[in-house]
Amino acid sequence: MSPPNPDLRYWERHARNYDRSLFLLSKPLPRMLQLVGEAVTGATRILEVAAGTGLATATLARSAQEVVSTDYAEAMVAMLAARVAEQGLSNVRCEQADLYTLRFEPASFDAVVAANVLHLVPDIRGAITSLQRVLKPGGRLIVPTFCHDETRLSWVVSRALALTGFPGHRRFTHRSLQASLEEAGVQIKRVELLAGLIPIGYIDGVVKS
Repeated sequence: MSPPNPDLRYWERHARNYDRSLFLLSKPLPRMLQLVGEAVTGATRILEVAAGTGLATATLARSAQEVVSTDYAEAMVAMLAARVAEQGLSNVRCEQADLYTLRFEPASFDAVVAANVLHLVPDIRGAITSLQRVLKPGGRLIVPTFCHDETRLSWVVSRALALTGFPGHRRFTHRSLQASLEEAGVQIKRVELLAGLIPIGYIDGVVKS
């Protein structure tokens, strides 16, 4: 039997409070959703990884024929599915999935959206490689991410969050986030820093053919 995953236990416990907990961090989210919507325009099939409770899912559903929205916490997927049903998003399918072991065929998505998750993964290179695997050549990888080391204030807030048990594994600046993607072979197309209590580094790029 695998040992208990403390990160997974955290998200199972906090699923019901997730949206409420984002209130203080929500300033960059409207611009993030606008940029994500622009990046996926014209995509036929989108994979959403670490969808949480579905804050970005409706934006994706407006732009694609099919969206597969996933999270690895069962409680998050339950809330995600409830939101999708409430919003009548008939082109969205919700599934529980581990980012590292995605069970989808290689090169099966036009775009992959992994919003605000890369700072939470223990193995950043493995995570990016897994996302790249399911993208078609030239497909779009979209990874807006909270950048905990971007400003002095975000540095302080991040360390306060850590005292509550928040399972972060790294603290990015938008430049270090970009470097991680470039080192994994992602061709960067757009970078924008979105101001907030903890800023979001919006980055998207393409998987090279």
